[in-house]
Amino acid sequence: MSTVSVRIDESLVSAARAAAKAEFRTVQGQVEFWAKVGRAALDNPDLPASFIAESLMSMAEPREDSTPFVPRSAARA
Repeated sequence: MSTVSVRIDESLVSAARAAAKAEFRTVQGQVEFWAKVGRAALDNPDLPASFIAESLMSMAEPREDSTPFVPRSAARA
Protein backbone atom coordinates (compact mmCIF):
# COMPACT_ATOMS: atom_id res chain seq x y z
CA MET A 1 0.00 0.00 0.00
CA SER A 2 1.40 3.38 -0.93
CA THR A 3 1.21 6.45 1.24
CA VAL A 4 0.49 10.07 0.43
CA SER A 5 1.25 13.09 2.58
CA VAL A 6 -1.63 15.49 3.21
CA ARG A 7 -1.99 18.62 5.27
CA ILE A 8 -4.53 18.29 8.07
CA ASP A 9 -5.54 20.93 10.58
CA GLU A 10 -3.74 20.46 13.90
CA SER A 11 -7.03 20.35 15.85
CA LEU A 12 -8.18 17.39 13.74
CA VAL A 13 -4.85 15.63 14.32
CA SER A 14 -5.19 16.24 18.08
CA ALA A 15 -8.72 14.81 18.07
CA ALA A 16 -7.52 11.83 16.03
CA ARG A 17 -4.63 11.29 18.45
CA ALA A 18 -7.03 11.16 21.42
CA ALA A 19 -9.51 8.90 19.63
CA ALA A 20 -6.73 6.66 18.33
CA LYS A 21 -5.44 6.11 21.84
CA ALA A 22 -8.91 5.14 23.07
CA GLU A 23 -9.52 2.84 20.09
CA PHE A 24 -6.01 1.29 20.07
CA ARG A 25 -5.24 2.61 16.59
CA THR A 26 -2.49 4.72 15.13
CA VAL A 27 -3.31 8.35 14.36
CA GLN A 28 -3.10 7.47 10.66
CA GLY A 29 -5.41 4.50 11.22
CA GLN A 30 -7.90 6.70 13.07
CA VAL A 31 -8.03 9.29 10.28
CA GLU A 32 -8.44 6.47 7.73
CA PHE A 33 -11.26 4.97 9.80
CA TRP A 34 -13.03 8.33 10.03
CA ALA A 35 -12.67 8.72 6.26
CA LYS A 36 -14.22 5.28 5.68
CA VAL A 37 -17.09 6.05 8.05
CA GLY A 38 -17.67 9.40 6.36
CA ARG A 39 -17.65 7.91 2.88
CA ALA A 40 -20.05 5.14 3.94
CA ALA A 41 -22.31 7.70 5.67
CA LEU A 42 -22.51 9.76 2.49
CA ASP A 43 -23.31 6.62 0.49
CA ASN A 44 -25.95 5.53 3.05
CA PRO A 45 -27.61 8.68 4.44
CA ASP A 46 -30.42 6.67 6.06
CA LEU A 47 -28.03 4.84 8.42
CA PRO A 48 -26.74 6.37 11.68
CA ALA A 49 -22.99 7.02 11.70
CA SER A 50 -22.64 4.89 14.86
CA PHE A 51 -24.17 1.89 13.05
CA ILE A 52 -21.79 2.40 10.12
CA ALA A 53 -18.78 2.66 12.43
CA GLU A 54 -19.74 -0.48 14.36
CA SER A 55 -20.37 -2.35 11.11
CA LEU A 56 -16.95 -1.38 9.73
CA MET A 57 -15.26 -2.43 12.98
CA SER A 58 -17.03 -5.79 12.99
CA MET A 59 -16.09 -6.41 9.36
CA ALA A 60 -12.44 -5.83 10.28
CA GLU A 61 -12.47 -8.45 13.06
CA PRO A 62 -10.84 -11.78 12.26
CA ARG A 63 -13.43 -14.46 11.53
CA GLU A 64 -12.05 -16.78 14.20
CA ASP A 65 -12.73 -14.10 16.87
CA SER A 66 -16.38 -13.72 15.91
CA THR A 67 -19.30 -15.40 17.63
CA PRO A 68 -22.30 -16.73 15.73
CA PHE A 69 -25.58 -14.85 15.94
CA VAL A 70 -28.14 -16.68 18.06
CA PRO A 71 -31.68 -15.24 18.06
CA ARG A 72 -33.15 -14.77 21.54
CA SER A 73 -36.03 -17.09 20.70
CA ALA A 74 -33.56 -19.90 19.90
CA ALA A 75 -31.58 -19.26 23.08
CA ARG A 76 -34.65 -19.91 25.28
CA ALA A 77 -35.54 -23.20 23.60
